[in-house]
Amino acid sequence: MSIPLGIVDIIVLIVAILSSVLIGLRFRGKNDSIESYLLGDRNLPWWAILGSIVATETSTATVLSVPGDGYGPVGFRFLQLAMGFILGRVLVVIFLLPRYFEGKLMSAYEILGVRFGNYTKRAASVLFLVTRNLGDGLRLFLAAMVLEKLVGWPLAWSAVAMGGITILYTYFGGMRSVVWNDCVQLVIYMIGAVAAVFVIVSYLPNGWSSFYEFAVANNKFTMINWEFSLTDPNTLWAGLIGGATLSLGSHGTDQMMVQRYLSARSQSDARMAILWSGIVVFAQFALFLFIGMLLHCYYSSQGALPAIKPDEIFAHFMVNSFPKNTGLIGLMLAAILAAAMSTLSSSLSASASSVVSDLWLPSCRVLPTDRRQVWTTRLLTVAFGGAQIAIGIWASTFDNSVIKNALTIAGFSSGILLGLFALGVFTTRVNGTAALGGAVVGLMLMLFLKYGLPFWNFNLAFPWLAVFGSIFTFGSGLFLSLFASTSSSATPSETSS
Repeated sequence: MSIPLGIVDIIVLIVAILSSVLIGLRFRGKNDSIESYLLGDRNLPWWAILGSIVATETSTATVLSVPGDGYGPVGFRFLQLAMGFILGRVLVVIFLLPRYFEGKLMSAYEILGVRFGNYTKRAASVLFLVTRNLGDGLRLFLAAMVLEKLVGWPLAWSAVAMGGITILYTYFGGMRSVVWNDCVQLVIYMIGAVAAVFVIVSYLPNGWSSFYEFAVANNKFTMINWEFSLTDPNTLWAGLIGGATLSLGSHGTDQMMVQRYLSARSQSDARMAILWSGIVVFAQFALFLFIGMLLHCYYSSQGALPAIKPDEIFAHFMVNSFPKNTGLIGLMLAAILAAAMSTLSSSLSASASSVVSDLWLPSCRVLPTDRRQVWTTRLLTVAFGGAQIAIGIWASTFDNSVIKNALTIAGFSSGILLGLFALGVFTTRVNGTAALGGAVVGLMLMLFLKYGLPFWNFNLAFPWLAVFGSIFTFGSGLFLSLFASTSSSATPSETSS
């Protein structure tokens, strides 16, 4: 069943979409150099970078699926993972951020090039490019599938529409457009979420008091689970250790995030953006979990819970119970689009940046002109956007297990890259060969943990995957260094290759 869109909803949706394109066109004339196009001339305010970080890590799954955790038995215990995200950001600021401001870097993986040589840098960049575009192509499919169900648009056209709009404003506006659009999109989906809270409360028999009584009776406010478990993701230890490791990997070694730090006016501005983004993400998760709890209270007051999966409950409510033709449905659809496009635009910009700075420019005997660099980067933006749209449409031929497994494998990069960066920061004897060998071993062991252990009826909780992946990569690289050259840096041939 699809949502009936009234004229007010359509207007709200169109205004939200047009604003993204107009922002991109607004910055079209300011991108006269590669540094301007990819890093906004390193002159973006910290609070805008903060908004961009939050919006980038917020996908359609956050908007629609996290309420399912609040609706189900998990409740606020999900916030233990968000606590780990805050801890991970603190570690990023202490150990990795200073490295990015030691020189005029454009890519996270240039650090690996200095430490281990160009082969390792290129391998890390390719790993990022493959996993990022595979994962985001599948995320585009999931977002398109939501639009297909809610609005009735064909899935392929939904993917093309979202991908095309994102390509358009990223192509013209570069990093400035991505960051400012992220901020606007963050505001859109947060307004939509707050509006949903008041709509649901208005349907409760006694308003807020009904919810409070329900939440207390059903133990909804419990946040901490002190039990240690490798199979339950909703414990304090999985949240703190696993969440911190995930955040270290995603926010400390992923070019999609590092590109934002390099766009800041200073290291202190980047530090402010990183640390405060953890607080905002925690509050954001709390809001979406709260929506799920309210929905549980609402449907319980109706006498029977819908026979659907918890992560579909918010979409079910929007289709069946949201006020018609008031603009709220249009706002929520704009919020879903905003959450999807903020992630996709960041992915396109980061992918183009990684190819240019890690693969193309180092191989050029003569440095191309600024105009050619910007033009090439724009073409790469379109190419990666087209690839993600193609992956999104192709994914419609897969079953759910294939998509879930592919997303899991795409997420392996955080643990592997974190292990590589740890080898570069905390060791001196490990060379590029041993580091790459450690990455291969880390990947093999992560595949075993995810797909081999279930044969023995043991399912490792997802926060622990990045923990063990980074430990395996680091430990294997350190061990392999015993049999390789003890040189602590790249050889001249590696550096110049």
